Amino acid sequence: MPSLVEAIEQKYGNECSTESDGSEQEELCVSIFVPRRPPRAIVPALLVLNDCDITTAGERDALNDKCAIVEELDLAKNKLNKWLEIFGILQHMPRLKFINLSFNQLSEPLHDSMPIKWTNLKNLVLNSTKIDWQSVDKILDHSPALEELHLSLNDYKDVNLTSCAKSDVETNSNCTCPKLGSEYKRHKHLGIKKLHFNGNPIQCWTEISKLGYAFPNLEYLVLADCPIETLNRPADQDGNHNGAEHSVYSHDGFKTLKFLNLNGTQLSSWDEIERLALFPSLQCLRMQGCPLWESTEYTEHERRQLMIARLPNVEVLNGGGAIGHDEREDAERAFIRYYMEKPESDRPERYIELVNVHGKLDPLVSVDLRPEKRVKVTFVCGTNTEVRCVDVYRTVLDLKSKLESFAGFSAGKMRLYYVDQDCRDHGPEEMKYPHKQLYSYNIRSGDEIIIDCKKKLSESKN
Repeated sequence: MPSLVEAIEQKYGNECSTESDGSEQEELCVSIFVPRRPPRAIVPALLVLNDCDITTAGERDALNDKCAIVEELDLAKNKLNKWLEIFGILQHMPRLKFINLSFNQLSEPLHDSMPIKWTNLKNLVLNSTKIDWQSVDKILDHSPALEELHLSLNDYKDVNLTSCAKSDVETNSNCTCPKLGSEYKRHKHLGIKKLHFNGNPIQCWTEISKLGYAFPNLEYLVLADCPIETLNRPADQDGNHNGAEHSVYSHDGFKTLKFLNLNGTQLSSWDEIERLALFPSLQCLRMQGCPLWESTEYTEHERRQLMIARLPNVEVLNGGGAIGHDEREDAERAFIRYYMEKPESDRPERYIELVNVHGKLDPLVSVDLRPEKRVKVTFVCGTNTEVRCVDVYRTVLDLKSKLESFAGFSAGKMRLYYVDQDCRDHGPEEMKYPHKQLYSYNIRSGDEIIIDCKKKLSESKN
């Protein structure tokens, strides 16, 4: 298994030699002397060494020479499993701003004291590392400039970033998770603004709320593929309230959140959308692939309208451009018309708010633009006339077959001419195409069809 130094040399090569090899062609060469770059410039500022089976840092002096200017480091999918080796790597990269350690097994707890402080680190990726919460907490304490943190696919079933002296367990049919005591709500990691938490098997929003309290300036949160069933939180019990229950809300702890991704969660009711409307700073929401989307009661367009109407502060829904004024107004009017036909007990509070804005609307008039299925047409063949009901979805060929008994000759010898009752001055229109449906001629009741017999070729010559 190679060390980091060995992996660098395998990818970027050793230092170039400037000595002559003494070959016979030496007298034919022109030597141009270029000042040699210092060894530390051999490795670029962006160093990508993922899936290289790296297990150790390697020789420290060589690492220091080669990696002093590295600012972004990708070590995903290697064999690193000792924090001591990772610290050995990072202490020789003082300019490091980004590091990806995903898919390295880092479940070993961190020691109480960490040898370095990552003063420039802004983005840390620890996806599928199985790192425990205590170790995450220590890393955060030693990363004062950290702004973006990735903790996806770590099998977290709860959140334990800060101590919680009062963590009575709430047990009910919907949720079994610790309540948040006042000690928990102390702010700790103020720099974190973006958090990726995809694919962790957390179901209870009370646990997710702990992330908000731990990162009070959080603006961007991704919870895709977490099996969250509801955003509702059971009432917390605070000792300062003499044992009385007090109100808690889904948005408590997320005062600054602007972007939220809930794709692939288990949210299934419109109540969850109404809770999202209470997030004071929420501007962008992604929410697809949830049970709410499986309902066949609405089309995709109708579902989007009902969501937009419920989320007055959200500017971008499920990607794409910003929600325009016209789209929002159309959505709010559609929302009113949808619920005005429901019993009053089924109407959400948002319905009253929107009625106060747009007033009570008249139902949309249902206009059926489909052609009449059957019309009465006058058929004329020589001196004979007859009024019949005709199915306008029949083809010209079908109509000819039905007229054989009336005309007295076969369909193959028959020609039909359509006469519009309002356009008689323009003359009849021959119905040439056997597979054309009658409605395409805009046939209406009162129109006329003339039946004629094709003349034989010999007769036409005479």
